[in-house]
Amino acid sequence: GNLGDVVLGYDTIAEYVNGSSYFGALVGRVANRVAKARFVLDGKVYHLYANDGKNALHGGHRGFSKVIWTVKEYVSGGDSPHITLYYHSFDGEQGFPGALDVYVTYELSSPYVLSVRMNATALDKATPVNLAQHTYWNLGGQGSGDVLGNTVQLFASQYTPVDATLIPTGQLAPVAGTPYDLRAPTAVREHLRQVVGGSSNGSTIYGYDINYVVDGDARALRKVAAVRDGASGRALELWADQPGVQFYTGNFLQDVKGKGGRVYGQYGALCLETQGFPDAVNHPDFPSQIVRPGQAAYKHDMVFKFSF
Repeated sequence: GNLGDVVLGYDTIAEYVNGSSYFGALVGRVANRVAKARFVLDGKVYHLYANDGKNALHGGHRGFSKVIWTVKEYVSGGDSPHITLYYHSFDGEQGFPGALDVYVTYELSSPYVLSVRMNATALDKATPVNLAQHTYWNLGGQGSGDVLGNTVQLFASQYTPVDATLIPTGQLAPVAGTPYDLRAPTAVREHLRQVVGGSSNGSTIYGYDINYVVDGDARALRKVAAVRDGASGRALELWADQPGVQFYTGNFLQDVKGKGGRVYGQYGALCLETQGFPDAVNHPDFPSQIVRPGQAAYKHDMVFKFSF
């Protein structure tokens, strides 16, 4: 009977506007990193806003998580309360080509199931699209401490290794025999100190921040991950229809003031961001993220199933 808020966040709009952690963010036009903030599409070079060193991250300086969305539909009661958000992204926004219409619906499809449905239509030019949901989960309750004792299972036999700036090398590597092998339920802390998740002021930051290649049909809704918090007994299952999932363990959280006066420290939550592969626009062998006018729209569905 103990209800808990299991999502990190802020108390005010201003904190979301100014925050740099992407709490709960709806990320786009292209989630994750684009190397050197540039790509070539149909013979033309496009330059993006570099906001992660020399790379573009999560759509640029003012990505979809920093814009005002329009509420198209809102149903607060009934069996499946939901809200549908709409955003029109203009041609050239943050350097991306073409206008784009985006719809995202969040729905409580049953008392313990949250579904998120994302759709995007290219209106006049071909463009890359890779939308993601950047929720920070702490099943013990937001601000209750770290998630190192959580067990995580990822239904992924491969991952995309990265260079020092977290850009994929282009290879798909097996997780077997590496600290990235989470095919069986594994405590987050078990291999954490063997995984480099970045650096800060010259010192190494440990933790996961890597894209996994989800097993199965890359465009079918299938089980991606399972997380369990032993202390509270809460569990989360994630299903989605994307080729990859970014597993991030809150490596860079440091004394962030959150909801209700709670303070979030390092490893205070984990993210499971289903997505296309990072920097796919610069890797022809990766699943394509290009959406073209008059052709199939971009689609990304995910289902979060909670249990106790």
